[in-house]
Amino acid sequence: MSAEAKHEPWTIHLGELDRKMGIEVVEQSVERVITRMPVEGNTQSLGRLHGGATAALAEATGSWAGMIHASTRGKVCVGVDLNITHHRGLRGGEVTAVATPLHAGSRIASYQVIVTGPDGELVASARITNLLIDPERH
Repeated sequence: MSAEAKHEPWTIHLGELDRKMGIEVVEQSVERVITRMPVEGNTQSLGRLHGGATAALAEATGSWAGMIHASTRGKVCVGVDLNITHHRGLRGGEVTAVATPLHAGSRIASYQVIVTGPDGELVASARITNLLIDPERH
């Protein structure tokens, strides 16, 4: 099959951690992935949304976006970098994460992930970079 051949996009499958955190996939496409997660059950000792839970949501959302892109090229992806800035804490409701491509290349794919709260307020911003590899190397 030529390098230009198109493949069917990968469909998101929740992992065990994703299910424990209550993550729900709202939308999935090559253009963007949208997910939701409850604050309840994902808090730290002071009752606020745990930064690690927010980072896990951002990583999952951005990685899924990367996998969808990679799959259209007959590849899979592995994460090589994640950075996140937490802008505000939440005590309730749910957060929404939206991953959009910054660069969707043949070897590297980077995504911006914006996490917002129940009223659309910015909770966190992240960037994830994934390396596209052959499936047999995975």
